[in-house]
Amino acid sequence: MSTLLIVHHTPSPHCQEMFEAVISGATDPAIEGVEVVRRAALSVTASDMLAADGYILGTPANLGYMSGALKHAFDTCYYQILDSTKGRPFGCYLHGNQGTEGAEKAIESITTGLGWVKAAETVVVSEKPTKDDREVCWELGGTIAAQLME
Repeated sequence: MSTLLIVHHTPSPHCQEMFEAVISGATDPAIEGVEVVRRAALSVTASDMLAADGYILGTPANLGYMSGALKHAFDTCYYQILDSTKGRPFGCYLHGNQGTEGAEKAIESITTGLGWVKAAETVVVSEKPTKDDREVCWELGGTIAAQLME
């Protein structure tokens, strides 16, 4: 069985809506052989990252940058997972009201350094997620999970 690890920082109702839509897509009954593990960014460990076969990262864009919680997750795990997670697929979703470019660039830099492979377009939502936004989040979860099916 493959493992999809969703590392998220979900401090707001808008982020929660996006997170729930991603989970719903990743756990769709049509996807078999994939365990979906959820970890808050402040509690994820290097062991969690090493045990996963793919990743979805979720964060608000605070002042144009990823949340401190997601940055902390990478700060505490980066060197422990650096040589062991290359080539693994990942996707990302962001919620930001005042620009997400800095957050996107930072996540791209970190995941490039890890050698992860971007397996879906980053989902970016401003304001309250609409039905279409939730659908795109659902598709992100389903896309990454489907790529891990054995």
